[in-house]
Amino acid sequence: MRFDLVDLRLFLHVVDAESITQGAEKAGMALPSASARIRGMEEASGVLLLDRGPRGVRATGAGEALVHHARIVLGQMEQMRGDLQLYARGLRGRVTLFSGRAAMAHLPEILRGFLADHPTIDIDLEERQSVDVIAAVAGAHADIGIAADTADTGTLETWPFETDRLVLVVPGDHRFAERGSVRFSEVLDEPFVGLPAESALQGHLASHAAREGKPFKLRVRLDSFEDICAMTSSGIGLSIVPEVYALRYQAEMAFKTVALSDGWALRHLLVCARSFSALPVHARDLVRYLTSKDPKLDC
Repeated sequence: MRFDLVDLRLFLHVVDAESITQGAEKAGMALPSASARIRGMEEASGVLLLDRGPRGVRATGAGEALVHHARIVLGQMEQMRGDLQLYARGLRGRVTLFSGRAAMAHLPEILRGFLADHPTIDIDLEERQSVDVIAAVAGAHADIGIAADTADTGTLETWPFETDRLVLVVPGDHRFAERGSVRFSEVLDEPFVGLPAESALQGHLASHAAREGKPFKLRVRLDSFEDICAMTSSGIGLSIVPEVYALRYQAEMAFKTVALSDGWALRHLLVCARSFSALPVHARDLVRYLTSKDPKLDC
């Protein structure tokens, strides 16, 4: 069966008006021509699409299925037309991106390259907890999100972004400083420096401490990984941070990093959207950049 866009628009007008006559008028079509098109659609599909009665017409079950798909197809056509006009007019596109804290460390270099390659696209970037990132994307407050896989992404579509390895940070003279790796359970008797209680990482660590049957002794709470590493260097307590942040500050601070041998210490960061295919073209360009190891070859 083959329906064209004129068929789909006409059918939606007819169903919305519950009248072939009024639907034909809205479609700018003569009634005989509209009736012939509807009959042709039914013959091509082999099913009745409309229940015809003295008070008008209503979609059958098959007709409702056609309505659903027609709206998707025509919506995508409008989106395509808008995207092409955006480029044709040289207008600027804007993408709203929400990101968890761990992913933020990976973004500067990626976004620098993306913005250089796409001078007509701007990005609204906000840092949020992973659960808040997911809620914002699901609620259409953000086009794209980046969250850790420890948070439930629900019905969102996801694509791998980066891995996030958690490491133990200890003062340079600490007894664990020369260890190649440690288990989380081995360090739970130590005092810690960490993030505020509402942070996703802190909740992640507290839940694993509870599984070990021990409290997580958090002596100082700070908002940044740089401050956490500085406090650890001064000997106030140990800390657990994403490896990418530890490597950033290690050269200028007196601390050592030790691998955590627990499987959960390796998290996966995910790019998420309600539907990647339904994103505007400039947002799809950003997703491609985020998820490709060589975005210039993938564009």
